[in-house]
Amino acid sequence: MLLAINTSILQFGLALLDQTGTLIGECYLSTGKRHFGGLFPTLEFLLTTSGTSKKDIRCIVIALGPGSFTGLRVGLASAKGLSHALEAPLIGVSSLEALASQIPSVPHTIHALLESRKNDVFTASFSWGPDGLLVRKSPDQCMPYSELSRLLDQPCIFVGNNYNVQAPKLTGLVGERVVLAPPEFWNLKASSVGAIGLKRFLKGEFDNGSTLAPIYLRPPDIRPNPYIHPSITS
Repeated sequence: MLLAINTSILQFGLALLDQTGTLIGECYLSTGKRHFGGLFPTLEFLLTTSGTSKKDIRCIVIALGPGSFTGLRVGLASAKGLSHALEAPLIGVSSLEALASQIPSVPHTIHALLESRKNDVFTASFSWGPDGLLVRKSPDQCMPYSELSRLLDQPCIFVGNNYNVQAPKLTGLVGERVVLAPPEFWNLKASSVGAIGLKRFLKGEFDNGSTLAPIYLRPPDIRPNPYIHPSITS
């Protein structure tokens, strides 16, 4: 049994998959900011309702980002803790790769998008190869929405993690030329993270928990603490 964890966006998720890739159970939650305290209660619910014991978990798969800074730290720390406690190997997966994999077998380039700051977006491009495997066409990167129009030099489809926000921005930017995946695909599922991790698990390709790190791509937004007087730090 594999446990997949996605906390790279606010809509965090957990999924259990068996070694054939069959989805045993999945929880997908979105309750606004500062809600990652529900991660372990959700895990207990998922294990209980699926009739799964922690001892059945053979591998932990974690979405490494890019995405929410807080979410990535919480998720990776939790995954490392579970990996150590359960003596289960750890596998890290690109959040953008997992998102792109949710658009099955389209002939065009897939541009996956995850929210960054207000006018920025994390993105990477992928396509399906003739062997049925997802092929990366660009590295994970952070760019302004205004630069996404340069990705339209060939037939492509966009998918993101927030249809109500991202779809209007894309339509307003490039008009009717933009092709959007259906709205139901616009969320990053933990099961997609797990499906990519499963392929590596079956090959015995594991990550080193002591060196595995989140994919940030940009420095965090650091704001002064309003409760610290400037004279204290001067």
